[in-house]
Amino acid sequence: MARSWEMRCPSSAWGPRLLEEALHEGSLQEIKHIQMADNSFSDGVPSESLEAAKNASNTEKLTDQVMQNPQVLAALQERLDSVSHTPSSYIETLPKAVKRRINALKQLQVKCAHIEAKFYEEVHDLERKYAALYQPLFDKRREFITGDVEPTDAESEWHSENEEEDKLAGDVKDKVVIAEKEAAAAEEPNPKGIPEFWFTIFRNVDMLSELVQEYDEPILKHLQDIKVKFSEPGQPMSFVLEFHFEPNDYFSNSVLTKTYKMKSEPDKADPFSFEGPEIVDCDGCAIDWKKGKNVTVKTIKKKQKHKGRGTVRTITKQVPSDSFFNFFSPLKASGDGESLDEDSEFTLASDFEIGHFFRERIVPRAVLYFTGEAIEDDDNFEEGEEGEEEELEGDEEGEDEDDADVNPKKEPSQPSECKQQ
Repeated sequence: MARSWEMRCPSSAWGPRLLEEALHEGSLQEIKHIQMADNSFSDGVPSESLEAAKNASNTEKLTDQVMQNPQVLAALQERLDSVSHTPSSYIETLPKAVKRRINALKQLQVKCAHIEAKFYEEVHDLERKYAALYQPLFDKRREFITGDVEPTDAESEWHSENEEEDKLAGDVKDKVVIAEKEAAAAEEPNPKGIPEFWFTIFRNVDMLSELVQEYDEPILKHLQDIKVKFSEPGQPMSFVLEFHFEPNDYFSNSVLTKTYKMKSEPDKADPFSFEGPEIVDCDGCAIDWKKGKNVTVKTIKKKQKHKGRGTVRTITKQVPSDSFFNFFSPLKASGDGESLDEDSEFTLASDFEIGHFFRERIVPRAVLYFTGEAIEDDDNFEEGEEGEEEELEGDEEGEDEDDADVNPKKEPSQPSECKQQ
């Protein structure tokens, strides 16, 4: 044990300094406890020396005596092991010449961040290019959903995982049963297209269903398509979500839009935080609600009593109401240097997350969110992440934390006009 201590503390100054610190912070009580358990230690350390150590006047003498006891060495070794060594404290101990070279490395790192920003700008250009290639397929998807076009037999053929089982099961059925099933199929209703396609996706995806109120549902059943449009070359990086609706009794807009503005450049104040493009702001659009159909507000009645005459009158007042359609009246990111409060920051961050989810998951893979297959994949991925966390955290308990719900309440801003046809 003594050899281990010498290896950890090659300087003789370490022992007195650590012991003095331990004594001044109350560790003397622990040493006294060790004394009681070890008679040889008690005999070797006079009470006068302990008293002197308390007053920090004879620390070195006491150290020479105490350092002979293995239990005390173990206690001090444990204390030394508990001292945290942070990277910043290590950097502070380096010579100036080394610090100068580290600063040069940071300069190089900033240049790397700017090159990375250019990389993401080109990725955005590629996204725009391939979006044009995807669009004919998405247009055909809309035609199948709305029923404007019926898919051919070749287009509607799909090989399921249970195809072989279905084939074997069909082979053992007699012709009478097959004929009955065909007759029953002929009597089944044949609705146009795929009814409530996008509304079903909203119900299936938790992130979206949390925003949808019961009075939003009849409106969302009129949603026919969602598109993503990327900013043109030479324009600031952004994308637009377009929600296409069929004529309905709620508003006259045919298209509602949400524009997300992005930034792909390192922050001058903190260039090392750059991790790629990020949404920095968003704009909604004005919804032209038909009379009495605006679900983003509700009318309340309030009674007022006149102080002098004592008469009572009833007034009506409109107040904001929870609704998915508040999505088109988002909070504005602070552009005047003032920071948003915590609730506003959370609301805005949730909005940005939903915008990304529409762009990267919902629109490209809509049919899989309709059938639920993509949701199962997402759930499996999340379970894998949680398993890794549990493995790393070990036996930690009592740190459960509820996930905050996405807050649909947003302060209405002055949105741009939505598209009309």
